[in-house]
Amino acid sequence: MSERIENAEIQTLLPHRYPFLLIDAAEDYVAGQSIVGIKGVTANEPYFPGHFPGNPVMPGVLMIEAMGQTGAVLMYKTLEASPASATVFFMGADKVRFRAPVRPGMLLRMPVTVTAARHGVFKFKGEVWADGKRAAQAEFSAKAIENP
Repeated sequence: MSERIENAEIQTLLPHRYPFLLIDAAEDYVAGQSIVGIKGVTANEPYFPGHFPGNPVMPGVLMIEAMGQTGAVLMYKTLEASPASATVFFMGADKVRFRAPVRPGMLLRMPVTVTAARHGVFKFKGEVWADGKRAAQAEFSAKAIENP
């Protein structure tokens, strides 16, 4: 059975905090290979009042960020690093597709798989599944850079 990474550990692995911490937990972590991020989308998310009034939808760019944060958790654990020693920076995103809207009350599952890791750069494939429906997908890359 795979290890579940609870929110308390997520907060030791990522420098992000509310309202920009976009994953609640993670599971199915395999060092250097894969992880699944979990996010419960609530009606109290700070972006819903403006996106869109009367028709709340999670912005697509935040789904990409949530996948990126899931990948960052995998990187920090794989590299045995922490936000005190290094910061994981997004390097790019390709083949981004948005398939379905994400609304308040949905549970997001974000499987992220490493497709390459070389010279400190990790390349990933990720998806966002909302209540069992694929909502987004992307390929993206990130690099951990030592803090000054």
